[in-house]
Order: sequence, then structure tokens, then C-alpha cells
Amino acid sequence: MNDALGNPQSALVLGGGSDIALATVRAMLDRRLRTVVLAGRHPEALERHAIELRSLGAESVEVEAFDALDPTSHDGFVDRVFDRHPHLDLVLVAFGVLGDQGEAERPGGEAARITATNYTGAVTACLAASRRLRTQGHGDIVVLSSVAGERARAANFVYGSSKAGLDAFAQGLGDSLQGTGVRVMVVRPGFVRSKMTAGMDAAPLSSTPEAVAEAIVAGLGRGSEVVHVPRTLRWVMSALRHLPRAAFRRLPIQ
Repeated sequence: MNDALGNPQSALVLGGGSDIALATVRAMLDRRLRTVVLAGRHPEALERHAIELRSLGAESVEVEAFDALDPTSHDGFVDRVFDRHPHLDLVLVAFGVLGDQGEAERPGGEAARITATNYTGAVTACLAASRRLRTQGHGDIVVLSSVAGERARAANFVYGSSKAGLDAFAQGLGDSLQGTGVRVMVVRPGFVRSKMTAGMDAAPLSSTPEAVAEAIVAGLGRGSEVVHVPRTLRWVMSALRHLPRAAFRRLPIQ
């Protein structure tokens, strides 16, 4: 359970190889996080991260196979983890793919891969986690969304729409869990300089995995429901959401 200061002591990380996920775990290790389950499609690749986290003070770091594209396995996976670790404090949903917009617009399955990973996989994983957290009566689900979901751009509308769906789902899930002791926090970073964006030109107001991690930790401490990174993007995206469509289409961000 969370410590006396409200810091999580145990976490399940879905997308355990994500730069943001790992930065978040590192930040939380400084605040009494001690038990970590890193889950991803390639558990062998997560072992080196597990070694690092143990060296930084984690008492227990486990590595598990988890496939976002196999939603029928998610209930069983979550049950197995929770059975081994009753009273998990935090579930961090950090997996996702940016994909290739050009490929997504052509036949071949890229659009399905993007949407199935970012939306369908996240939905089934969150529902499975929420059922166990609701039963235990406490815990947090942190969902990595994106400002790309607040208004889809022509340049990446498949990715943006998948994040828009996830964002709406996570907010609805949070509303449904009111009064249960379980909270959902949606995190909306802008451009993050990470493995996912390697080789791309950084956008204005870009950030780092470490900045997102600190925002997550601070948001959990405040009991926030939505966090923008950097915070300035909250006002930028509010303006863009309300911009007439004809004007939006003329913006250079398209």
C-alpha cells in the first residue's frame, strides 16, 4: 500500500521498456517505491532495466511477458500479477506506438496495429487492472495519453485518433471508479525526446522522459486527474481545440 506520505510502494508497469515508464520508476524509487513488475512484449530485453532498478534501490523487480496485441490474455495476466502481489499501489499504462502515417493510409495493417495497440490493448488492460484495484479498494492507474489526441492533425491522425479514444476511455473509467478508492490519472505529454521520436525534429514545447516522470509523481501527489507536460500545453491545446476548423487547417503544425 502507499506509504504514510501517499507514495506508491509497488507498481505494475505495462510497457516496461518505455523511456517514460523507466524514468517514472526511477523517480519513484527516490520516494519509497520498492516492488516493480516490468511487463512488455520482449521480457528478455527488460532484464537489463531490472538490473539497473535493483541497483538504484528496488527491493524486488520482476519481468513479465505482456502483449498489448493479445487482449484476450490481459485478464489472466493481471490476475496472475495481483495474486503474487496483493495490494499493488500503481498500474502505469505506458505502452504505445507512434507508427507511420503514410503506411497507415495504405493497405497492409499498419492502421490496425496502431489503433489495436494504443486503444484496444490499453482498454482491456485498464479494465482488467481496474477490476482488481476496485476489489482491493485502493490504487492508481496512470494512463499515458498525448496532446495529439486533443485535436488530430492531418500529419498523424491515425495515431492522434487512437490517443483521443484512449483519453476519453480513461476519463470515463475514472468517473466510473469514483468512491471506490481507485483513481485514474491521464497524462498528456507533447513531443518527448525519446526512443519513439528518435530521428524526428523536436516540436515546440518538447520535453524529456524525466520531465514527464516528475509531472507524473507530482500529479499523483496532488490527486490530479489530468496532467499536461509541459503545463503550458494545457492552455495551448485549449486554444487549438476551439479554433475553427478552417483556421486550424491553415496552421503549419498540420
